[in-house]
Amino acid sequence: MESNKQKAIAYSHEHLQEFINSLIEFLKIKTISSDPQYKDEVRKGAEWLSAYMKNLGVQNVRILDTEQNPVVYGSLMQAGEDKPTILIYGHYDVQPVDPLDEWDNAPFDPVIKDGLLYARGSSDMKGQAMVSLAAIKSIMAFDILPVNLKFLFEGDEEVGSPSIVAFLTKYKDLFKSDFVLNLDAGMIAKDKPTIVYGLRGLAYFEITVTGPAYDLHSGMFGGVVYNPIHALSNMIAGMKNSDGQIQLPGFYDDVLPLEKKEREALNALDNPDQYYMDQTGAKAVFGEKGFTNVERIGARPSLDANGIWGGYTGEGPKTVIPAKAHAKLSMRLVPNQTPEKVKQQLIQYLEDHAPKEVSWEVKQLASDPACITEMDYYATRCFANSLEEVMGKKPVFKREGGSIPISTHFQSILGCDSVLSGFSLPGDRVHSPNERFTLELFEKGIEVVIDYFYRLAQECGE
Repeated sequence: MESNKQKAIAYSHEHLQEFINSLIEFLKIKTISSDPQYKDEVRKGAEWLSAYMKNLGVQNVRILDTEQNPVVYGSLMQAGEDKPTILIYGHYDVQPVDPLDEWDNAPFDPVIKDGLLYARGSSDMKGQAMVSLAAIKSIMAFDILPVNLKFLFEGDEEVGSPSIVAFLTKYKDLFKSDFVLNLDAGMIAKDKPTIVYGLRGLAYFEITVTGPAYDLHSGMFGGVVYNPIHALSNMIAGMKNSDGQIQLPGFYDDVLPLEKKEREALNALDNPDQYYMDQTGAKAVFGEKGFTNVERIGARPSLDANGIWGGYTGEGPKTVIPAKAHAKLSMRLVPNQTPEKVKQQLIQYLEDHAPKEVSWEVKQLASDPACITEMDYYATRCFANSLEEVMGKKPVFKREGGSIPISTHFQSILGCDSVLSGFSLPGDRVHSPNERFTLELFEKGIEVVIDYFYRLAQECGE
């Protein structure tokens, strides 16, 4: 006899076009969170999502206001207390579409070509949000859900989720779950299903160095007054040595060493130097001595100057010694490092290396700790098995070099680890013109999530 899981999978294939049509309708809403003129459109996106969830049979659907754009909540708690409760996370806001003239089609008028769905938000992440919702609809056509679900779809992810900490703190009990399923990631290749188990944190600073009280004539005072741009440049240059090692005092004290097994797993994903040179246009790679490229990107901390300015930068000459110089500095952190401690290390470095002729100050602009989940965590293991079952390939496990702050907030506020995966590809042009989503992976993703819910209920436990 055909199982309910098999019936749900068959239903998902038979109704694929229906799911695509719903996704296209969703993609037409201009949910650009960074531009205030689209605030009503963002709200419209939340209302569309709320209505769609209600039509699926999701219970307790609510639009919850935040200090900025709303969160859509819902629940399906029919499986029983002995089954896990999963918090389905997603975001319905999208990036701006500039430069508009580089799009082949209007960004909010979805077009399908050669099995690819082109539109802003198709890959990041309306398409991936619809994967979970389509899986739920396919199951509920024949069965109650075998696991309990809660939903959190936010409208501010693309602007850094500025209200999410206060929001989660306020609604901590409402979103209490066993773990989070976050499909806002992707695959490293079409034939390589991927699970991200580690995310670097972020500490972001702005440094201002002040010399004279006002801009000076460089002919009258050059050679007498210490130029703040020179001082700041020297300080930044000294933050790394020729081996790529960061020179802030105590910077590596809290960095956990990589175990042999993890290094082997990571380095199975490594690419040769030429790959990174081709991707970036750089003449050569550069990084911390003693580590491979994949380790440098995801498992070791980094420090980068993101911008430096001061004085006159307009067209033509203006011979001044500026009063101030500024720089923006980002550090990607690994587990066990904290933004607070790194800030103190930066301050100590500046105290030790700033010339006495200038003064300086540091402002912290962003702060998010690293996040890591055990690769053998039961929820992760089950998702890996579902990926292999549906896609016919063992998934690869990787550490992501960037940050997904929501994952750390789920850990620190809700006590929930995240299963972080997805079905987008590196070539999906996320945040760029002609964003796209592969419909074959959309279909397979729905099947993976169906398999996952049944697998969790039948095979896995805490």
